[in-house]
Amino acid sequence: MQAAKTPHMIYTLGLNHTTAPVKMRERLAFGPDQLPTALGELIRVPGVQEAAILSTCNRTELYCELTSANDEYDVLRWLGGFHHVSPRDIEPYLYRYQERSAVAHALRVACGLDSMVLGEPQILGQIKEAYRTAREAGTLGRHLGRLFQHAFAVAKQVRTDTAIGRSAVSVAFAAVSLARQIFGDLSAHTVLLIGAGETVELAARHLRANRVRRMIVANRTVQRAAALAEAFEAEAIALSAIPEVLPQADIVISSTASPLPILGKGMVERALKRRRHRPVFMVDIAVPRDIEQEVGDLDDVYLYTVDDLREVIDENLRSRSEAAEQANEIIEARVEDFMAWVRVQDAVGTIVNYRRRAESIREETLRRALNMLRGEKSPEHALRYLAHTLTNRLTHDPTHALHVAGREGRTELIEAARALLNLPEDD
Repeated sequence: MQAAKTPHMIYTLGLNHTTAPVKMRERLAFGPDQLPTALGELIRVPGVQEAAILSTCNRTELYCELTSANDEYDVLRWLGGFHHVSPRDIEPYLYRYQERSAVAHALRVACGLDSMVLGEPQILGQIKEAYRTAREAGTLGRHLGRLFQHAFAVAKQVRTDTAIGRSAVSVAFAAVSLARQIFGDLSAHTVLLIGAGETVELAARHLRANRVRRMIVANRTVQRAAALAEAFEAEAIALSAIPEVLPQADIVISSTASPLPILGKGMVERALKRRRHRPVFMVDIAVPRDIEQEVGDLDDVYLYTVDDLREVIDENLRSRSEAAEQANEIIEARVEDFMAWVRVQDAVGTIVNYRRRAESIREETLRRALNMLRGEKSPEHALRYLAHTLTNRLTHDPTHALHVAGREGRTELIEAARALLNLPEDD
């Protein structure tokens, strides 16, 4: 009886900044608090063997191991159901990858080659967090676990062997560059940073490099705001104190995981009155938005979202194009490494099953031979029985299969058997 093949169709379903507008990305984003529940539901979808979710401001991606391609629609239906969005409304914005293409996509994402900012390093940390969350939720198995570890190693190799990450290019860098274009010298201006994550930290680093006069960090947890502020000689406040300091801010950069906007139109209008309508530059990097869309309609407010930063970002990509080509060559080779590992797993399963069967035959035959020794049969008779029976039972199925292959003219199977069994050419 042939053992069933272990399913391991690696599958990716997602959308990103190139396929979907920010409104759709907002609707399908997973907040950090939602991920454990979402993973628990996704792993229970029929056909899903392993699962991980990557959700950032620029992308939402589901990485799964499926029983078969027929299970794809169940994953899409779950995604829509979780966010209360019709699968029909999601379909136009999605991309799907299977097996080799899914592996290549995962490596490209980890290396920053699929990011809005080519080669940006922040995505690797986000993938590591997605991996950690899935591992803690118990939804990773052998194949996805190995894929993520492989992606981390390839990303490290690409950053070591190419110049993909040697120039300071990121969404945060683009935001600061645009502020510099609007205001010129930043040394006379005040910046309000909302949030205390990696993006805000990167923005603070670039702002300090541009000698901004004053930085204020606002965060839900004041302790985190204080830790970040201390590193950059800034001030720390709670989110509730934003209305008091907003009139002093010439530049506002916001990136939190809040499900609701932090800055509403009314709050900004009141701040503008106190500023006597001096212009304010605002960058909302968060998904969902931290700043209400209507704020952009106000006079004296220049509001940009991550989608608006494309032009600035594109100017910074030219120096990375050659490095990206080198990175793609590395990725192509490392994709084949992973696929070879997957193929080995198929062989490992077959080897294990074959050895178990052989051991079962051995134990049964040995038991009968020992019974002969305990009876009236001679040791020679028992040994001959043991040798004869083992030989016959271990060679019966391969011999029968080769006879059938010969009758059917399946020479490729006969050649494979000759190589597998290390047999000489026929005389």
